[in-house]
Amino acid sequence: MPSLKDLKTRISSVQSPRRITSAMKMVAAAKLKRGQESAEAARPFAERMERMLGSLADGVSKEGAPKLLAGTGDDKTHLLVVITSDRGLCGGFNGSIVRAVKRRIVELTDQGKTVKVIAVGRKGVSLLRRDHRDKLVATFEELVKPYPAFEQADEIVAKVVEMFEAGEFDVCTLYYNKFISALTQEVTPLQLIPFTSVGKKDDDEQDAGIGDSQYEFEPDEEAILEALLPKNLAVQVYRSLLESFASEQGARMTAMDNATRNAGDMINSLSITYNRARQAMITKELIEIISGAEAL
Repeated sequence: MPSLKDLKTRISSVQSPRRITSAMKMVAAAKLKRGQESAEAARPFAERMERMLGSLADGVSKEGAPKLLAGTGDDKTHLLVVITSDRGLCGGFNGSIVRAVKRRIVELTDQGKTVKVIAVGRKGVSLLRRDHRDKLVATFEELVKPYPAFEQADEIVAKVVEMFEAGEFDVCTLYYNKFISALTQEVTPLQLIPFTSVGKKDDDEQDAGIGDSQYEFEPDEEAILEALLPKNLAVQVYRSLLESFASEQGARMTAMDNATRNAGDMINSLSITYNRARQAMITKELIEIISGAEAL
């Protein structure tokens, strides 16, 4: 059985990280509030823009369509853009998205496709380098500081568009963690190039028949799409950065809460063991004193 000194040392050694995890939980909770508000505020604009561009794209022939809409006409080379965090201690936040990307890489490779990867976030870079170093074509580390900004999304989009114009890939898919709640994050793939509209009309639009209306555009649809498709890329990437940031803070808050609770349980268990050992020692000393007195 450990001595009283050893038990006291173990209790102290658990109390120190408990204070740290408790502080990290409070910091993550504060950041989560701002991150959640930003992510939820960005969703309506991003979804409406996607639907609007989808409506425009339906009236454009493939021959005259911008390249970001029509694509290259092939799908031999895939670019995967993966958004992770720069810091750890956030549970399975990074592991879940990297596992999904690795599965997708295996699927595409088995189909005879070429895969390239852009990793955003130090943790994603580290995890993907272990098995797919040869597929990493660009990395962005320490980009989102302290909060996601539109300029950061522009930086990622500039690299993607540069590669697309150089003919380095045919299809680009973005992977990010969509924020559901502090306890739940959903790994979400989003095809960026060629543009595909996955948005659906909301109930208000369906009731009003807005989506079925016919419009005349000036300039024509092709010119509008040519101008708006690059902006839509930045909007979707920015939205993904916001969703990922909120998901990261939610995952970190949950992980630190669990760690704090586990440390508290361990301290309680060690304290009970310490008190029992101390009581046993006191009882033993009393018995020795009484036995000595009786011997006299």
